[in-house]
Amino acid sequence: MRILRNYILKECIVPFLISLGVLTFVFLLGYLPQLANKVINKGVSLTAVSLAFVYNIPVLLGYTLPIAALAAVILTFGRLSSDNEIIAIRASGITMQRILAPLLMLGLVLSFFLLVLNDRIIPRAYHAQKALLKETGAKNPTALLEAGTFIDAFEGNVLFIYRIDRNRMYNIRIYQPQPDNKPTRTIIAQEGEFTPVPGEQKVMLKLMNGTSDETDLNDPNTFYKLNFKQSFMTLDLSQQGGKIEKKPKGMTLNELTEEMEEFKKMGIGTRPLVAEFHRKISWALTPLIFILLGFPVAVITHKRAKTANLLLIILFAGPYYLLSIGCQALATQGLAAADLIMWVPNIIGGIVVAILNIKLCAS
Repeated sequence: MRILRNYILKECIVPFLISLGVLTFVFLLGYLPQLANKVINKGVSLTAVSLAFVYNIPVLLGYTLPIAALAAVILTFGRLSSDNEIIAIRASGITMQRILAPLLMLGLVLSFFLLVLNDRIIPRAYHAQKALLKETGAKNPTALLEAGTFIDAFEGNVLFIYRIDRNRMYNIRIYQPQPDNKPTRTIIAQEGEFTPVPGEQKVMLKLMNGTSDETDLNDPNTFYKLNFKQSFMTLDLSQQGGKIEKKPKGMTLNELTEEMEEFKKMGIGTRPLVAEFHRKISWALTPLIFILLGFPVAVITHKRAKTANLLLIILFAGPYYLLSIGCQALATQGLAAADLIMWVPNIIGGIVVAILNIKLCAS
């Protein structure tokens, strides 16, 4: 049994490392247009962009490691099956459960590593990127504006922007915490534009079609909603000093929990934080799910051709991540409970894995 286990793991390790290297390189190439946009449209220096490129490598491993594990299993067992080695192993009295055991062990090890990666290594890489962006933002504050994350670099304001296209913003939330435990003032706008103030560490915002909380003169502790077609405000970075705030993707699980508690006290919505918390945990299980999915598919299909195997990898990994990203978007916008919907891809994948492996082991 030890000989079989070592043989299977040895056959998997080479395609795993090759797939991991190729996928990470391809994903990095896909990141280049975003970096080019920072240089061209936001004035970020080439040195800063180069460092951001390096910091993005561990971030991409969160995607490429599970896909590389899937590719390794499909390529390895596709070859073993097409060469009739699986039939020879079973003819010697070894069951499919025993063949599956080393893969189960490998999936658990990779999932644990990915959990550590999501909780410790990736947040540090994101934080390093944020520190780099903070330094750039002192010269160009618009570089700090990023969609899909809380932005608290501007004194007295916490921003959340759902989408940014060049200097246009869509679906904007601005929270302004008040002193003495007063309710947090909220400004909501459907669209907006931003421009840097020349020579100053400030950004001018033009907000359109929204509502703002205004103080009730009869009761200073309460607000009333005021509709507006256009509203202007200035965000000041100069008061922040050297403080570097963390974004949700740059936080550990403990830090996300603490941030959620803090935001609840200030009356700020925590949906993006909850969604990110469950994403980190649910994505850690993807290597195990992908490995257990690739094994029965490779054995059943007997595919040795690399093009056919590549198609299988795309058909399995693509829908999982698209569904997961869609679920996170729904959770962030409050259209579904984050602590439930973020687990939908894993639940669906787990059901498919169970059916295929039970069917294979019973045959």
